[in-house]
Amino acid sequence: MRQRAFNGLSVLAAAILLTASALAADTTRLPIGDPERRQRTAPVIVDTIVDTRANEQISTAELVNRLADVQLVFFGENHTDMDFHRAQAQLIRSLHQAGREVFIGLEMFPYTRQPELDRWTDGELTETAFLAAAKWYESWGYRWEYYADIFRYARDNELRMFAVNSPRHVVKAVRTQGFDGLSDEDRKHIPREVVTNSEEHRTLFKASFESGDSLHADISEEALDGMLRAQATWDAVMGWNAVLALREHGGPNAIMVVLIGAGHVTYGLGSQLQIEADFDGNIASVVPVPVVDFEGKPIPEVQASYADFVWGLPPTRDPLYPSLGVSLMGSIGKDPNKIIQVGNDSIAAEADLRVGDILESIDGQEVGALGSLRQIMAAYNWGDSAEVQIGRADETITKEVVFRRKHP
Repeated sequence: MRQRAFNGLSVLAAAILLTASALAADTTRLPIGDPERRQRTAPVIVDTIVDTRANEQISTAELVNRLADVQLVFFGENHTDMDFHRAQAQLIRSLHQAGREVFIGLEMFPYTRQPELDRWTDGELTETAFLAAAKWYESWGYRWEYYADIFRYARDNELRMFAVNSPRHVVKAVRTQGFDGLSDEDRKHIPREVVTNSEEHRTLFKASFESGDSLHADISEEALDGMLRAQATWDAVMGWNAVLALREHGGPNAIMVVLIGAGHVTYGLGSQLQIEADFDGNIASVVPVPVVDFEGKPIPEVQASYADFVWGLPPTRDPLYPSLGVSLMGSIGKDPNKIIQVGNDSIAAEADLRVGDILESIDGQEVGALGSLRQIMAAYNWGDSAEVQIGRADETITKEVVFRRKHP
């Protein structure tokens, strides 16, 4: 069985599963979304784009043609699958070469980090300086190398990049306190209207839960409502910030391509649902789908309502770079480096790291918070090993961790 990506998410991110990058087969065949397309399927063919409205197989060049009257594209991704990012880069290049004014929206940054992005695209920062200034591993956590080619292309070709996400604490506040409990300051970060009563969105959300997930196996309806409310807010903030950037900076030929987790895109129930009633431009969704999933099961087709354009990719591979496979307590408790979840078949599980352990250091580098774990892990590749110190009960234990991939 292949190792599923599990990237040390905070409990808030782990609790909102639609941000997860993996595409489970049981979420690709739901009878939801567009009423006409939910009744039929679309084939998944490697290196082929399927227009699910027309039920036609098309090339990248033809996709660009069919986006001629589109101003906003939500391009769903699996954060740790390089083929997804290559497809994103291919579309961005093709649109730019066709003469479109291309903007790139980024889930990975709260919109408050826009100044650092502007300095990057203006060529003022080296890569090292940009990662530090933008706090990449604090804001995101996935390896820079997955996204580097897109960022370099944007800088070298003077394409504007826009941070569209919400400050993390705002989404957390919506989940735990509700909209009525928000402070006046937090309320400024979210749109006036957030759609929270979509039954189809609820269906998709619940279908995304994995069996055996210890954080969510016995979740109450009240907790589920809080998570759905937070997810809808997250979707709305990203959609509206993309629209605002497009309106403020874009000309008549502009197109905004938003790079965003597939769970925010599929079935038109994420960011698109939140903005389409008030956005007078055309919107399209593009979601790549591997022909074989993480568990080695073929995905020969998806529901045609899954996305406007389905881009077939090679079988899902192991992530290019290793992750330890734990979630930490983060900012919600007194021990930010306390392990609250260990991924099944993960490197951490193999090394007998357990829920409740305190992750103290890796090769002598102190793990003080989630951001520091992400940055520490960015130095490792498959085949490397590390000495991990954990606190368990009243003792400090040293474990040797070897970053090995698992294969059938």
